[in-house]
Amino acid sequence: MSLTKATFRQNCLRKIKNSPKYNRFYKNAKINIELQKELKKFKNKKILFYTSLPFEADTAKSIKIMRKKYDIYVPFMQGESFKMVPFRLPLKKKKFGIYEAGNSLRNIKKIDIAIVPVVGVDGNLQRVGFGKGMYDRFFAKLKKRPYTIFIQSEFCYTKEFICDEYDITCDLIITPRVKVRNKNMAINRK
Repeated sequence: MSLTKATFRQNCLRKIKNSPKYNRFYKNAKINIELQKELKKFKNKKILFYTSLPFEADTAKSIKIMRKKYDIYVPFMQGESFKMVPFRLPLKKKKFGIYEAGNSLRNIKKIDIAIVPVVGVDGNLQRVGFGKGMYDRFFAKLKKRPYTIFIQSEFCYTKEFICDEYDITCDLIITPRVKVRNKNMAINRK
């Protein structure tokens, strides 16, 4: 029996949700340190961050530090996808328990870097998310693909190619224990 994306997603979510809670602070700290190191390589950038769910890697510390130098945006849910809005406080709890900044009349079409939460990745380093397709629809609307960093609280990977053609891929994956660069994307960017 071959692995399906739905089965892999369930296995990854179970692994993430059952991971020990006592070392969550340590894992988040490691992820934020690596993320900040990576982001400091870029100058004058517009960055899309996500606001985390309780079981996702918490990037709030990186947002706090990076917003001093960079333009930070977060998703604002709209229908089956989202638009980007400037990060500003207070955040309000919305659909799916996600915290969002307030809506904005600004129509932001370009970002340089996207920080994306991931449930798992397949052999092509393509994203397996929560199954709603919001990031796939969002990325399809962008004129230029941003440098994309996937964040995982637990590394969940399969060598099999289970994702669809439209599933987004990354330039880099950051987890508490593993950091993986996508060599194929580096070749495509040159």
